[in-house]
Amino acid sequence: MIIGERSAPFDHQRGREAARSSSRSGRATAEIVFLVNGESDGAAAERARQFAARLDPPYSGPVLYRGRRKIRAALRFLLALFRWRPRLVYVMDMAVSGVVAAIAYKAATRARVIIDTGDVISALARALGRGWVGQRLTELLERLSLRAADLLVVRGHGHQAWLARCGFTRVEVIPDGVDTRVFRPLPVEALRRCLNLEGKLVVGVVGSLHWSPQVGFCYGWELIEALALAKDVPLVGVIVGDGSGLPRLQERARAAGIADRVHFVGRVPLEQLPTYINLMDVCLSTQTNDLVGQVRTTGKLPLYLACGRFVLASRVGEAARLLPEEMLIPYEGRDRYAKALAERLRWLARHPQVLNLGHANIALARQHFEYEVLASRLRSILDRLLGEGGCASS
Repeated sequence: MIIGERSAPFDHQRGREAARSSSRSGRATAEIVFLVNGESDGAAAERARQFAARLDPPYSGPVLYRGRRKIRAALRFLLALFRWRPRLVYVMDMAVSGVVAAIAYKAATRARVIIDTGDVISALARALGRGWVGQRLTELLERLSLRAADLLVVRGHGHQAWLARCGFTRVEVIPDGVDTRVFRPLPVEALRRCLNLEGKLVVGVVGSLHWSPQVGFCYGWELIEALALAKDVPLVGVIVGDGSGLPRLQERARAAGIADRVHFVGRVPLEQLPTYINLMDVCLSTQTNDLVGQVRTTGKLPLYLACGRFVLASRVGEAARLLPEEMLIPYEGRDRYAKALAERLRWLARHPQVLNLGHANIALARQHFEYEVLASRLRSILDRLLGEGGCASS
């Protein structure tokens, strides 16, 4: 388990000083500890670090990462909590290690627990085609989390509405965020020349390419299918990410005869991601029109917006609430969506001036997704929650 490593560009001296003070005094000084259900280079870790870096005292505290050994991590998390003895445990993502440790610590100390999640994990487990046992265990974890948390933080208003229908009202919306000092418009002409992309409409997607057997696709499938349907248009695809779906996408591109028109970049470090996003004239943000998609912001949408990219998104979730009509496509099934996407790309190739609408997305990113704005919202939530008496549960 890695403790308190932080990422550029922030100066995290305050958090480090708190940790040193705690070590010297032999007792914890943290009001809040973040438990990240993932590794230190993941999206959940970045979200936790961004929050922790912007929370002034008294909310300074460490960020702890699960790492790869999930079962052992629960015990390590719990021991760390008793060492720090925070008043509040903030669990990033609804997964076993952090949830179990936080609930056990709460039972022993009456500390408060916030669970931050971007998914309805039971619905996601079904979409990913997990077995019967895996689905039941996921449902059990979800029920335990919803009932034990003092507050749930979700990334989309659709998720908040779904939880309200299920009887859970102690829910706040803090969407996926972006640091607009890092993700911003950048010159990429040299890279375009290097990849022979001049004079072509570059369409891209960033995401984890995890194949979903239930629905038969992963991020990037819509791009491959649209390119196959629009071979008459000078389109080039860029797919950034890796996962179990990558070989399937590559095979589909070969079978469709478009392998030479798709650049599979693989996973790239966070600091290189703004360059690849700026390489894209059009960024795709596709969610299925079901519970899994309806509750999401998706972590990549704020990044696209902050870079001033033109976005084509399915009319689902937070994208449907924020984006202009020119950037939305109804999701009415996989095949129909691919055809609609291909037609929209054809139209954009004929009317490239419309891509300038992407510049307005920078203001959207700053208003709705800038981490400074989100951290301020979180600070108000912490003030309210830690100011309450007792230990109320959702």
